[in-house]
Amino acid sequence: MPKLPLMCDHRCMAPKTARARRLGIALRTHREAAGLTLEAAADEINSTRSTLSRYENAQTLVNPATVRALLTLYGVGPDEIAGAVQLAKDARKPGWWVSYSYLLDRRTIDFIALEAEATGIANFEPSVVPGLLQTADYIRGVMRGGPHTLSDEQVEQRVKLRLDRQQRLTGDDPPILDAIIDEGALLRPVGDRTVMGGQLQHLLKMAELPNITVQVIPLSAGYHRGTRGSLHILEFADPEDPIIASVETVAGQMVLDRPGDLRTCSKIMEHLRTVALSPAASRDELLRLLNER
Repeated sequence: MPKLPLMCDHRCMAPKTARARRLGIALRTHREAAGLTLEAAADEINSTRSTLSRYENAQTLVNPATVRALLTLYGVGPDEIAGAVQLAKDARKPGWWVSYSYLLDRRTIDFIALEAEATGIANFEPSVVPGLLQTADYIRGVMRGGPHTLSDEQVEQRVKLRLDRQQRLTGDDPPILDAIIDEGALLRPVGDRTVMGGQLQHLLKMAELPNITVQVIPLSAGYHRGTRGSLHILEFADPEDPIIASVETVAGQMVLDRPGDLRTCSKIMEHLRTVALSPAASRDELLRLLNER
């Protein structure tokens, strides 16, 4: 088989968007269907095994020309090639979060990029109000009490980033958000009484939106499977995009995509929904907490 010309690719470590993940899965699936190893496929386009592996794992942006070359090598039809080439072009378009890349670590940026494309977001928080439902003053309190000492300017930059993430909830074609909050997070003061009162009012207001459900796990539920930490599960419109789970550790955001991990996270989220109050009872609980302040 004749050698294909060497392709020049942009090797920046781009966020793992849903588009990039979908493209990587397609490249791996077609390569395996063609019976080629990473080494054999890389040799045909004068590349390396590690480079192709990064493409398939969405760790590096892949040039549309390289996508065309690889899929031609794999014997893929012209229509499917054209679709994958367009997907490669779309994956290279910078998202709104790029301007904040200097603020956050790579794993957090990866999560924000995925969240920005998700059509369904389930989030459990044991210690704080979910980030997508926080008020600006509450965010400031969280940032000032975080693990790093931040200047006022750095705090405000992070406030703006989080508020920008929230804009999808009230925009066109908003995602479905299921927020489950441990009552302990609502009892823990962040900022002064005014801040917490405003935060509770905001939760009540957001829970009225048709795309947002808020549930509270009462302290009376005792120890439950979510007590150890926060959990996100993201779903996407394209059926070929598997769900993504994310947990937050002391080392930062950790994105999970292995089938076993996803099954475990999905079971935990379902358990949390069952121990939480219904949306109507949760609203009553939020009103009670607000009135008692």
